[in-house]
Amino acid sequence: MSDSDQLKMVRLEIKGVVQGVCYRDWTVENASKLGLNGWVRNRKDGSVEAVFSGNVGKVDDMEQLCRSGPSGAIVTSLSSFPCYEDPGSGFQRRPTV
Repeated sequence: MSDSDQLKMVRLEIKGVVQGVCYRDWTVENASKLGLNGWVRNRKDGSVEAVFSGNVGKVDDMEQLCRSGPSGAIVTSLSSFPCYEDPGSGFQRRPTV
């Protein structure tokens, strides 16, 4: 089985200056371009949380993009965890939790 056939799903917790800088809109745009399923939302603690599901290489690419984020963002930490929830189809922006 090649990498293009393998699927990966991760949940990221992104901390730093990541709210008020269009991080969620940037994430929806980039994840959609990569053809990923999942979602992104702000958290009340000031972090951003996202789930990405899709081709291994594309999920890895998105994780790398999230390490810097949109202009204006200052990512101080990014944690990645395996995820097993249903990501849904397409990529959505969810309400803050």
